[in-house]
Amino acid sequence: MRRVLAGLLAAVTSAGLMTCGVTASAVADAPVTVVSSTFEDGTAQSWGARGGVATTVSAAAAHGGTRSLLVTNRTQTWEGPQLDLLDQVEQGTRYGMSVWVRLAEGEQPTRLRLSIERRTGDGTSYERVAGDSDVTADGWVNLTGSYTLASNADHLAAYVEGSSATASFHVDDFTLSYVPLPPIQTDIPALRDVVPFRHFGAAVEPAQLHGEHARLLERHFSSVTPGNQLKWDATEPSEGVFRFTDADTVVAWAKAHGKAIRGHTLVWHQQTPAWVFKDAAGADMTATPENKALLLSRVEAHIRAVVGRYGDDIGVWDVVNEVVDEGQPDGLRRSKWFEITGLDYIRTAFRVAHEVAPTATLVINDYNTNVPAKRDKLHDLVAGLLAEGVPIGAVGHQMHVNVQWPSAAETEEMITRFLPLGVDQQITEMDVSVYTDSGQSYPATPPAEVLLAQADRYRDLVAVFARHRDAISSVTLWGLADDDTWLDAFPVTRKDHPLLFDTRLRAKDAYWALVDPGRVGTVLPSATCEIAYETTARWPGNFLGSVRVTNPGPTPIDSWELAWTYAGDQRLTQLWNGVHTQTGASVSVRNASWNAAIPVGESRSFGFLGTGNEVNGNPTAFTLNNAVCRRT
Repeated sequence: MRRVLAGLLAAVTSAGLMTCGVTASAVADAPVTVVSSTFEDGTAQSWGARGGVATTVSAAAAHGGTRSLLVTNRTQTWEGPQLDLLDQVEQGTRYGMSVWVRLAEGEQPTRLRLSIERRTGDGTSYERVAGDSDVTADGWVNLTGSYTLASNADHLAAYVEGSSATASFHVDDFTLSYVPLPPIQTDIPALRDVVPFRHFGAAVEPAQLHGEHARLLERHFSSVTPGNQLKWDATEPSEGVFRFTDADTVVAWAKAHGKAIRGHTLVWHQQTPAWVFKDAAGADMTATPENKALLLSRVEAHIRAVVGRYGDDIGVWDVVNEVVDEGQPDGLRRSKWFEITGLDYIRTAFRVAHEVAPTATLVINDYNTNVPAKRDKLHDLVAGLLAEGVPIGAVGHQMHVNVQWPSAAETEEMITRFLPLGVDQQITEMDVSVYTDSGQSYPATPPAEVLLAQADRYRDLVAVFARHRDAISSVTLWGLADDDTWLDAFPVTRKDHPLLFDTRLRAKDAYWALVDPGRVGTVLPSATCEIAYETTARWPGNFLGSVRVTNPGPTPIDSWELAWTYAGDQRLTQLWNGVHTQTGASVSVRNASWNAAIPVGESRSFGFLGTGNEVNGNPTAFTLNNAVCRRT
């Protein structure tokens, strides 16, 4: 058992974060430009042809200056201009790429994208930098994205391709740049030494095993999960043809640095190649005895190859992933696996994995296991399989959550529901999105009160896990830092900030909420406002409350707007001595005409009526005129 700092033990019983603030990110350095292509010297500047296209410098159109590169004679969608980057890009560095594109005069609108071709001894891979964008002959469109080279390559090139096989187009003002990362903080506690779990881990990609990312991973985490490298599409893209280079890279790094390894994932309804569900004649499988036998034989062969390769190096495997659908009467997802084999794919997967790795912990992993209906369906499935003798060693709770949901009480019920089964429990993919619905988007850093609400959520949920540390062997975060998170593209494209370290790898308030809640927000100067929020009365479905805003100085306040975010479904229906708006859980109250000024040392108050579940707690994070306040 690792040492537990007093701060975390306090967090197990603490009712709320009393000091409000936000850890400031390091100021970003100016980008370093590695490659710039403007074509103003009349040459193609090392750009060449991909396929049989013609590339010529043209004065017919230009984004900046007087020239661009014109691409003609295309006959395939993948044909276009390409630029060799092999000698320009270093492993582990995150590069920004930008290029401006425009169709040639007279071409019909189409879509263009920016991609990378990477060749290694294992074969060729194609990686998207900037997705399809609508492009016309009437104006310039910027294709921009980022790219990190994960491992050595024999060939590396950026190229522009399109939906149309024949459209001619211009490219101009291409840049490849990076922003140097500052050294990680080494004067703060290592998370793995603080949290009271056997293992505290992170999911990573091979690109993060270099430089400051690797140092962050090595310092703070005791286990590593390859994020994508052990999934079926990565390890066996075609039948019997295995590719382990990227997975081997992660496993080798973890072993060299003394980290435990979680294998994710053997059987899933996503990221499984189409060939797996083709019958002996190459047609889509239907539910026949022959297809069932064939599919189960493929499961067995795949698991024997993948699990067998790593032996004792990987001590935990997510054997089956997301097999529950609480909307079905029997609670089972109607995946192709289930349609062809029923429950036998689950039975076979666990049986074979146990035969190959008899000492490994074998996990059934799923999301939203805090939702009562799903929780109960998963419980019943596991109980039934255990009764049959299926060697399930642990239940995995993914815990992809947000700043408002779920509550600590609901999370506690999730854990306690599985205790009677006697299996281990693991938190396998935790992150806390700053968004509560698909319509939200912050242009840059989220508001201070949102980051503080995130810190609250991390603190409260990890406190639940800490109370059940004897039943929970590990907690894993789905990512290392905010600069690389799957939530940037799910459920919509926008920048999310769901982890403990920011885009510059600096510790956030969410980090301090686990390490020492008393230090949350202390990076900022002393608060310039104090808030007393009180719920004065409750009755079924309703509540009455008041807020007092105090100005402790040093300067008078001429007008004010107070903001906070509720953790549940509370909604204000009436407010006096102010004017309020509410969007979702986010509330904003501005002064009335007669109480705008708050001299130093004085206070202003307002009251309100609201609706919502009476078990929902009071908010703990407030900002006044965008400045963080202290709650009193």
